[in-house]
Amino acid sequence: MTTPDRATSTSAAPRASAPASSPVPSPAASGSTAETIRGAAPGARARLGAVGLVIGSALSLQFGSAVAALLFPRAGALGVVALRLVFSAVLLALFRPRLRGYSRSDWLAAAGLGVALGAMNSLFYQAIERIPLGAAVTLELLGPLLLSVFASRRLVSLVWALLAGGGVYLLEAGDFGRLDAAGVGFALAAGGMWIAYILFNARTGARFPKVDGLAIAMGIGALVSAPLGVASAGTALLDPVTLGLGAAVAVLSSGVPYTLEMFALRRLPAGTFAVLMSLMPVAATAAGFLVLDQSMEPLQLVAIALVVAASMGAVRTSRG
Repeated sequence: MTTPDRATSTSAAPRASAPASSPVPSPAASGSTAETIRGAAPGARARLGAVGLVIGSALSLQFGSAVAALLFPRAGALGVVALRLVFSAVLLALFRPRLRGYSRSDWLAAAGLGVALGAMNSLFYQAIERIPLGAAVTLELLGPLLLSVFASRRLVSLVWALLAGGGVYLLEAGDFGRLDAAGVGFALAAGGMWIAYILFNARTGARFPKVDGLAIAMGIGALVSAPLGVASAGTALLDPVTLGLGAAVAVLSSGVPYTLEMFALRRLPAGTFAVLMSLMPVAATAAGFLVLDQSMEPLQLVAIALVVAASMGAVRTSRG
């Protein structure tokens, strides 16, 4: 998936406001103008580094999806989903989340997020089992894009919807027009579950401290997906190579992205972070090409670029 099981908060931590500058510099001020300029450089470098962290997170997530696709012949899509979520739950359990002291509504929010995680990943992996990774992520991105468009309630949002529609039309007009219909359906359904993930993630993040809500939700998602994975793959899930690759998928798709995004959000506004996450189809296309040998025609790249541009525009509009 794209952001598939990442549960990073949608709002950045509050930032302290810088003191207003005096119109006339005082000789007694601490530091000269040159020193102020030099002092701003580390902040700019920190923001640039944060951008690199977000890009690294996107690449790690999508290369994790590509490695997951390599596992499909061994364990099938549902089996790989089970491995990913189980290992991800184990990783998050290392943070020792608190399980007591929560209300029934708190647990319902976490349960909703867990079910959304399990369903979203299951649908997305079924999609990339049938269609190229770049196409699947592009179609999945339509879910949160449409959520941003409808939430903004502005006329300009129709521009982003039309731009996204043009991208999808180009996908259908090119070689992607021969995409497996079931794969397209799974990708679009995963996009719908991505909307549910966003909504439940916001509720869970507001009710649980640190990563406690995410850890609980991931455990619930693992419990939901494990029976389906066992029924689909059976004893193939116990193969040492399969287990090792499943753990690698969990680290690439969960451990590394969670860590990078956590550090990035300390330096970047949430809006900038959301815009950068719109680049997911680009990372997916690169991963599909390098790992899965999925080449793309120029028209397909233009289609993906239109959807990415629409997503960025929708995010910026919703911020305004």
